[in-house]
Amino acid sequence: MSSTSIARPAGSPEGPGRRPGGGRRRPSAARAGRFARLLPLAPAVLLLLVFLGGPIVWAVYGSFTDAGLTGGAAKNPEWIGLENYRELLTDPLFPRSLWLTFLFVFASAVIGQNCLGMLLALLMQRANAVVGAIAGTCVVAAWVLPEIVAAFIAYAFFFRDGMLNQLTGLAGIPAVDWLYEQPMTALIIANIWRGTAFSMMNYQAALNDVPPEITESATIDGAGTLQRLRYVTLPMIRRSIATNLMLITLLTLGTFTLIFVVTRGGPLNASTTLPIMAYEQAFQYGDIGYGTAIAVVMLFIGAVFSIAYIRMLRERKE
Repeated sequence: MSSTSIARPAGSPEGPGRRPGGGRRRPSAARAGRFARLLPLAPAVLLLLVFLGGPIVWAVYGSFTDAGLTGGAAKNPEWIGLENYRELLTDPLFPRSLWLTFLFVFASAVIGQNCLGMLLALLMQRANAVVGAIAGTCVVAAWVLPEIVAAFIAYAFFFRDGMLNQLTGLAGIPAVDWLYEQPMTALIIANIWRGTAFSMMNYQAALNDVPPEITESATIDGAGTLQRLRYVTLPMIRRSIATNLMLITLLTLGTFTLIFVVTRGGPLNASTTLPIMAYEQAFQYGDIGYGTAIAVVMLFIGAVFSIAYIRMLRERKE
C-alpha cells in the first residue's frame, strides 16, 4: 500500500483552513460584546454600590450593635447580635406603629393617591384645554411645594382654629380638634392632597398611549363608559398601574416630615409611624442601634412590597 497521504480540502473539518478552536470563538466573542455594551454602565453601578449599597450594609451592621448618640457607645459601639430585634418584638409601641404605618400607606397611597389620581386623569382627558390646565395646575401645585411648606399648610388647615374648622363653622358644624381627636385621618387627607399629582401625571401619560381606535371599536360594539374603562383601558395600562403603586407605596412608607411637623407622632403615639419611631429612638433617646433596627425593618417591608409589585409586572408581561 502506498504511504502517500491524501490531501484534504481546505474547508474540511480537519483541513489547514480551520481556525484553532473551530467554532468555540463565537461564545467568547459574544461574551466580549456583552461586556463592551455593559461597560458604560460601570460608573452608574459603582455609584449605586457606594452611595446606596454602602449605607444599607452599614445600617444593617449598626442594627446589631449598641451604637449610641453620645457617650462611650457613640465612640466604641459593641456587637450585641439580635438584642435590638428582640427588644423591638417586646416593645408595645412597635406593633402599634407597624399597624399605623400600614394604615397610612394603604389609605393615603394605595387607595387615596392611586384612585384619585386615576379619576383626575380620566376627567382631565375629557375636559377642554382651559379647564384641564387650571385643574392640573391646582393639583400639581401641592406636589411641587417643598415638603416642609406643605406640612405647615396642612397643620394650618387642620389646626383647631384653622381653615377647615372656619369653613365648617360657617355651616354651623361644631369645630373638631382634628390633630388631637383624629390625627391619622388628618395625616391621610394631607398626604393624599400632597401626592395625588404624581399618580395623576403617571396615568395621564399612560392614557395618552392607549390607541384611540381600540376605544372607538369598543364604542361601536356597544360598550359603555364603565365597560370601556374596565375591559379596555385598565387592562392596557395595567403595567403603569403596578409601577405607580410601587413608587407611591415606597414614597409613602418613608414619609417623615409631614407627620413630624403636623402631629409629631402624637397625641400619645396615636400617629407614630415607623419613621417617627425610628427618629425618636435614635435622636431623641440617643439609641442609634435600636433606631437603626427599626429602619432595617422598614427596609425589609419596602423590599417585600417591591418584590410583590415586580412579580406583578412580570406576570402581566408574560
